[in-house]
Amino acid sequence: MLTVCRPPAVENGYLMTASMPVSSFPRLLVVTEFSPNGSRGGGSGAVMRQMLKEWPTEGLFWWSCFPDHNRFFGQQVAAHRVARIPYKWYPLHRWVALKSWMMNTFWTPWAARHLRKTLEVLKPEAIWFHAHAWAIPAAARVLPGSGIGFHVSIHDYMGRPSCRCDRDFARNAEELYARAVTRDVISRQMLEDLRARYNVPGTINRAGLEQEDFDYLAQPSPGPGRTVRIAYAGTIIAAEEFALTVQALRQIRDQLSRPLTLEFYGTVSHAREEWFDPTWMTEHGLLNAAELKEALKGCDWGISPMHLSEDNPRYNRFSLPTKFVGYLQAGLPMIVIGHPESTVVKMATEYQIGLCVSDPQDLRAKLQAALSEPASKARYRSEIQRCARAGFDARRMRTVLYENFRLCAEQSSKQR
Repeated sequence: MLTVCRPPAVENGYLMTASMPVSSFPRLLVVTEFSPNGSRGGGSGAVMRQMLKEWPTEGLFWWSCFPDHNRFFGQQVAAHRVARIPYKWYPLHRWVALKSWMMNTFWTPWAARHLRKTLEVLKPEAIWFHAHAWAIPAAARVLPGSGIGFHVSIHDYMGRPSCRCDRDFARNAEELYARAVTRDVISRQMLEDLRARYNVPGTINRAGLEQEDFDYLAQPSPGPGRTVRIAYAGTIIAAEEFALTVQALRQIRDQLSRPLTLEFYGTVSHAREEWFDPTWMTEHGLLNAAELKEALKGCDWGISPMHLSEDNPRYNRFSLPTKFVGYLQAGLPMIVIGHPESTVVKMATEYQIGLCVSDPQDLRAKLQAALSEPASKARYRSEIQRCARAGFDARRMRTVLYENFRLCAEQSSKQR
């Protein structure tokens, strides 16, 4: 018989951290666009793999729109069902309107049938739906009437209000969020926004620090090396702001007492960008979580930019790039640039974790002053620890998430 823990306490509309131990694992089906080891999910994939690290493989199943080509990140599942999107149909750069119409008209109904069949065959007791792109319309057709309790995670609002596809994705994702048994988001700002509009409680679930990361931060920070190594992890979203940062770094390189290098980690190559200079920039490619963490520890700073304008407020004000957490894990002070209302700037203002710039006119001078400091890691160490403890404790978030899955399973049993 399934043992279900009591629900987490609710205080002021927020689900609070639970103290009861994890004691049971219902059959859990993850529903999202990307595969268990796929890099397409970016930071969201890393979050989900970290949160699932203690879930037994025999009770973990996955439904996605893309196949798993390898097990690069080491995520194992008992079964993986794929409602595959034809590569040429995916609406990215060319013929977007036509391809979106084809996806909605032909692929989405078929994917919904595929998902229903998956539920019949795998018989999950709980569903974890991550609201990402083309998994959304299929899930919207299936999950509410499935009789299975589901948990919804929203890590990003769909970013283009002018695009009908994105508007439909956003509406469907938020309707599923409101109807879910339990739910989570990636930032406090997003949690408050959805609570105000739908009057439902939720939790914050994002990449976090494990105990070994906290142990590492408790040690004395390593001293400065011969080179100032600045890291950038993941995909460049705020392209203009990143280019501004590179331009400022180029202007001050010769004025620093130590050589400066820029280190890139991720799947996307930047070698063809106008600002790329192989004499002081290096691409390291895609690394798994453990490799990336060790690589970042060898750097001195991490860059975490968001948009300086409010052209895309749904990204700026509500999303939190996973690279931010990766830098915390490695004890890296950050170069934060963005609009004053952006999540990263607000975080860097609340916790003194590095350099924070909202006016591009200040960027060059502030960079020169910050990068001239020989012991930057030691200076910001205590605030990095304080920030990590306050909002990025992975064990605490995982405990709440697992209890939410069991609440979904309890709901499923009531509907049988």
